[in-house]
Amino acid sequence: GYDFPAVLQWFAERVDLIILLFDAHKLEISDEFSEVIRALKGNEDKIRVVLNKADMVETQQLMRVYGALMWSLGKVFNTPEVLRVFIGSFWSQPLLIADNRRLFDLEEQDLFQDIQNLPRNAALRKLNDLVKRARLVRVHAHIISRLKKEMPSVFGKDNKKKQLIAKLPLLFARIQLEHHIPPGDFPDCARMQELLLVHDFARFPGLKPRMLEALDELLTTDIAALMPLLRQEELEAPEGGGVQGGAFDGTRRGPFSGGAEEEEEEEGEEEEEWVVTKDKAKYDEIFYGLAPLGGKLSGRRARGWMVSSNLPSSVLGRIWQLSDVDRDGMLDAEEFALAGHLIGAKLEG
Repeated sequence: GYDFPAVLQWFAERVDLIILLFDAHKLEISDEFSEVIRALKGNEDKIRVVLNKADMVETQQLMRVYGALMWSLGKVFNTPEVLRVFIGSFWSQPLLIADNRRLFDLEEQDLFQDIQNLPRNAALRKLNDLVKRARLVRVHAHIISRLKKEMPSVFGKDNKKKQLIAKLPLLFARIQLEHHIPPGDFPDCARMQELLLVHDFARFPGLKPRMLEALDELLTTDIAALMPLLRQEELEAPEGGGVQGGAFDGTRRGPFSGGAEEEEEEEGEEEEEWVVTKDKAKYDEIFYGLAPLGGKLSGRRARGWMVSSNLPSSVLGRIWQLSDVDRDGMLDAEEFALAGHLIGAKLEG
């Protein structure tokens, strides 16, 4: 066997994002899961929580589940910041309860936008880690030099070492007051007491003022010079448009773009004849029942019928991309039949 929490902690320190999955219809935090979460301590800024399968419960019940989840997470994560929880149904199957479709679409975009922004966020996190490590080095230098200074030159070294380890919290407090160091820069006292047991304090190096000056220069000047570069990269990033590329290529098209306005209907005939399934007559009946104008259905009217399939908007957006062959933002009878065929094929698996 191996130390599973230690392995998780090792990975948590090195990854850029940690996603915790919960099912809306089966919400619980087991003892094993609690142990996993405790192993992630110190990496709360990387954690995102996904409340999946939210289409399996009604809106009122979903609100209760969300509140219960936040209460449970508050007991496990002892941090002042509230964890970001994304609500949705993160697969391509039909929504069982489609009342919150709009919410699911927005949450899906937010989650994957967060993932797409990982390169910029990771650079900022690494810079923050550098600052944190530099401050920790400065504190360790003061602690080690003070321990070396307190040790006797000849007799009573073992007893003095035990006394210094036992009084380490007082030593931390004195260093904090003398050098005006924030309490958050200090290492875990109990952990350091444990590690100091195997070291010879007399062999610790002394304090080197010139190296401390260089470290202060890094914190006050060099790090500050890097911040505008990150800010410039953020300003140059493209705005809007939602998540792009990968599985989202083509999913935000037509009436499923998240903010599309109804296009003006223009008369026109599609000369090329499309081959559709034997159910063409059935789709024609639906098509003309939706009252097309000029032989075409607007995106808004077609969307209303397509959404009734309960398929996720990302899937319907891809179907719209394949069906709107002439890219005019509307569907004629042949394009509508193709869309109906693709929806039927998706529903049949």
